[in-house]
Amino acid sequence: MQTPEIIAAALQRLTDEYIFPDKAALAAGAVTAALSAGDFDALDGPALCTRVTEIFFEQCADKHLRLMWSEEPQDLDKEEDDDGEAMFAAMMLAANYGVRRVERLEGNVGYLDLTLVSDAAAGARVIAAAMELVANTEALIIDLRANRGGAPNGVQLWCSYLFPDDGTHLNDVYSRVDDTTRQYWTLAHVDGSRYLDRPVYVLTSGTTFSGGEELAYNLKTQKRATLVGETTRGGAHPTDFHPLTPHVVVAVPNARAINPVTGTNWEGVGVEPDVAVSADEAFDVAYRDARDRVAGG
Repeated sequence: MQTPEIIAAALQRLTDEYIFPDKAALAAGAVTAALSAGDFDALDGPALCTRVTEIFFEQCADKHLRLMWSEEPQDLDKEEDDDGEAMFAAMMLAANYGVRRVERLEGNVGYLDLTLVSDAAAGARVIAAAMELVANTEALIIDLRANRGGAPNGVQLWCSYLFPDDGTHLNDVYSRVDDTTRQYWTLAHVDGSRYLDRPVYVLTSGTTFSGGEELAYNLKTQKRATLVGETTRGGAHPTDFHPLTPHVVVAVPNARAINPVTGTNWEGVGVEPDVAVSADEAFDVAYRDARDRVAGG
């Protein structure tokens, strides 16, 4: 597939699915103009993807919207949904379903380091095991500073461990493709022990993105955690990935989060911490406060 065909296929996905049709039209127009002007003629595959992504961002300011180069060839004969699910499943397994570290710190403070948010069904056993290991602590630190996102139902599962029942409305997601809105509430059942009536701290950074941001935002708006660190990166649009060639994939955000407390989301602005400090300082600040609260009863 040559550059014009790649561009045409990407723009078709953009105009058909992007969550904001008016912005999709502007971005498609800008990319088409660049193609006509010969701006892409001398670009190889990776450079083409970078330049198109830059134009997408200039028009839409959406960090999920990208044309991506994959060094590993994609199998175009597979169904897209199956291919995307397989890629995410492999990534989850390699990352231990997002749980990089679990520890009981001195002072009886629990610590969870989460690098991604696993799909709920796939990660349920690991998530339950992690929560069991911190179940008897008196305060909990959830480190999302390196978390780049994941599955909305995984966010729902993690949040459910911090609330007593299924009565908390966490988030809604509107899909342009289906023209439907799905509500996410805390779950009536979790496999491990719930973590209730104890302080929770969430560490954030400028790297924290997408599903990691939703986890922080949900807990902040429900006043269930104190956020410590930096304002997050600012991506609130669930995204589908469509292979166009064995090496080129277009990522199209086709849905948006709607928080039931704020009526909006963190797209483009990020999630602001309650205690603003550098990402490097966030753990020390949260841990010191947690130990003081535990010691004070």
